[in-house]
Amino acid sequence: MQTRTPKLTETDVTKAYAVLKPIVAHTALEYNRYLSERYHANVYLKREDQQLVRSFKLRGAYYAISQTPASTRQAGVVCASAGNHAQGVAWTCNRMKIPATIFMPTTTPAQKVNQVKYFGGDHATIKLTGDTFDESATAALDFCQNHGQTFIAPFDNLNTMAGQGSIAVEIFNDAAAQHLKVDELFVAIGGGGLLSGISTYTKAKSPKTTIVGVEPSGAASMKAAFDAGQPVELKALDTFVDGAAVKKVGELTYATCRANVDRLCQVPEGQVCNTILDLYSKAAIVAEPAGALSVAALEANKDRVVGKTVVCVISGGNNDINRMQEIEERSLIYNQQQHYFVVNFAQRAGALREFVNHVLNPDDDITKFEYTKKVNSTMGPCLIGVRLGNVANLDQLLNRLQQFDPHYINLQENQALYRMLV
Repeated sequence: MQTRTPKLTETDVTKAYAVLKPIVAHTALEYNRYLSERYHANVYLKREDQQLVRSFKLRGAYYAISQTPASTRQAGVVCASAGNHAQGVAWTCNRMKIPATIFMPTTTPAQKVNQVKYFGGDHATIKLTGDTFDESATAALDFCQNHGQTFIAPFDNLNTMAGQGSIAVEIFNDAAAQHLKVDELFVAIGGGGLLSGISTYTKAKSPKTTIVGVEPSGAASMKAAFDAGQPVELKALDTFVDGAAVKKVGELTYATCRANVDRLCQVPEGQVCNTILDLYSKAAIVAEPAGALSVAALEANKDRVVGKTVVCVISGGNNDINRMQEIEERSLIYNQQQHYFVVNFAQRAGALREFVNHVLNPDDDITKFEYTKKVNSTMGPCLIGVRLGNVANLDQLLNRLQQFDPHYINLQENQALYRMLV
């Protein structure tokens, strides 16, 4: 006999909201003038970057732990996380005075690891294991079995999903107070817990609201599940948007999103970087890559949102300041402003001057130049970075570069060399 998949309901979300209301911050639903003018819409941001641990994950973590029998949770809880769920679990366990063992990928930004230590205090033990969330999750589950402790799932759990769904209760309460009708609601996807909780409540409360799930192009595990008709594991994973870099969505989250979500949108990582920089410079909002996903999706949906009231959930703001240089670099490359080449130079005086005068456009800038003269050689390779003054001049530059060195290498077309040399 086939077993039925448990289903999340509006009542589950409402119950979670009641438990969480005195615990978590009721984050702002803010009108954003810059985005509204840019996209000719009324754009509101749900600011979960203002949450106590600077992300929505506290909601699901606290509620899931609170629903675990007291005698069981006192023995300790375990979780796996790329950072934000770990912070939610750590904060909760510190408040409840129970032990937590937290597994995080070795690739997790240092800022998130340090925040977990801060929020967890003496109650959290961190284990850096594996290069991806999925590898950490496998290690965490093994640890639970060996030590008889409770696993607090980051997304594929009804209580976790219900806790995340409390965001939607706040959105629609605040929308009603401001006399707003929400036409479109953009929500980030990692494992699908946030989208599951929000979409469940939204479809019950406001069935005409269009729900858009947003994931990074390099980690589109929900799209893969929709295409296959079931959760499947991605063969390759880009971990840049670390808070949404999940190889395989959950069974529960897939079924819930399949039933509730109107459309999915995949956003290139470069566009995410553009959005992070835009939010910081135009609205003084520090968004992590996953936190910026929902806003980044507006660019691909700009024709659909004209004249509508749109809510984008800023899911988190735990961005390591040390990543800003990488984020700016990715943004420049995505916008075709920054380019890197390996070019062969004649080993004679005046070769660089010739390159500058005859290859570069007048408003281009050299941002990187690495060259070592070879003994007894007429030509030598040079690594050169060029920032275009006008991206419309790219084709002209490439044509002149071809004449200067027919064998030049465009590192944008060779990611292995790019990662090694740049």
